[in-house]
Amino acid sequence: MADDSRSFNAVTIGSYAAIGDSFTEGVGDPGPDGTFIGWADRLAVLLDDRVPEHTFRYANLAVRGRLLDQIVAEQVPRAKELAPDLVSFCAGGNDILRPGSDPDDVAERFERAVADLTNAVGTVMVTTGFDTRGIPVLRHLRGKIATYTAHVRAVADRYDCPVLDLWSLKSVQDRRAWDGDRLHLSPEGHTRVALRAAQVLGLDVPADPDQASPPQAPRGTLEARRDNIQWAREHLVPWIGRRLRGESSGDHVEAKRPDLLPL
Repeated sequence: MADDSRSFNAVTIGSYAAIGDSFTEGVGDPGPDGTFIGWADRLAVLLDDRVPEHTFRYANLAVRGRLLDQIVAEQVPRAKELAPDLVSFCAGGNDILRPGSDPDDVAERFERAVADLTNAVGTVMVTTGFDTRGIPVLRHLRGKIATYTAHVRAVADRYDCPVLDLWSLKSVQDRRAWDGDRLHLSPEGHTRVALRAAQVLGLDVPADPDQASPPQAPRGTLEARRDNIQWAREHLVPWIGRRLRGESSGDHVEAKRPDLLPL
């Protein structure tokens, strides 16, 4: 793994705010009460373990379905107002999924937001895209995602940001790391990302995020076909319907932790 921790000292993190879309909200990783957990919540627990007397505070401003400009308009000002020691900033993925989107243009708007954030908060950790070559829904977008990922790394270099590099995280290329909708991570995938994020910030972690999962029996052609039909009925058709109606999965959804509060 490349060293993206730079000179950042995790001991100094007493507060953390996560901003982004469904990935950071935690979609695909439901908790017992129905609220999504996700990698950012799991990272917050690891950070909290480093702070004495439960003084660590955490906010999660992410909302599913949000495009980059929406995140910049709705979440970045709140993150600046909270002024935590650490902000994780993952945005642009929903823009890249849209037909005709230009990763160069998205990256320019992303950089302006990073510049704004770095002037107001302690440290901004940015997140690359996943390598989607093995993901059926997203593999045809791999070139655009790779281009955007290269831009994100360049922005990180210019603003001295730690990088949560998901492109190199081989363990999430296993299909078990993904939810049934094939667009969001499963609890296993979110756990792997949280561990990698903790590593980037210089924390000792309880497990290797890139350790390979146990081998799985190969699926037969008939089983794979049935899975594809079920996925299309349960996830693809409703997604297309929302797009045609101009709706978002995040309509009427609010941030689950809008304030910096103890865990």
